[in-house]
Amino acid sequence: MKHRQLRLNELVKRELSAIIRRQINFEGEGVLVSVNAVDVAPDLKSAHVFVSTLGAAAGASVIDKLEAHRPALQAELSRHVVLKYTPHLVFHLDESIKRGARVLEILNEIDKLGGEDE
Repeated sequence: MKHRQLRLNELVKRELSAIIRRQINFEGEGVLVSVNAVDVAPDLKSAHVFVSTLGAAAGASVIDKLEAHRPALQAELSRHVVLKYTPHLVFHLDESIKRGARVLEILNEIDKLGGEDE
């Protein structure tokens, strides 16, 4: 990936994180939402936004809420990041943190079992 594309992805990620934090209230649901990565298409027409959740609410409800606020998020993003096109935001639930935690949990179990055999 080109350096410019990486910078653009990081810029959109940073700005979108701040916009979501300001405009959408997830506190009543007891959940923390984090934008992990943004992948803006080379033609700037779309951007895939990968979010992770921490807390009681299901990830699907968070994605639904983000989708409901998508037009407002895109409008606010267009005011903060000036591009030829404002990308159409597509939200995805990123479960890589949960998968990583599960891998660490399995490794700890294996380590405990290995310690008992010695």
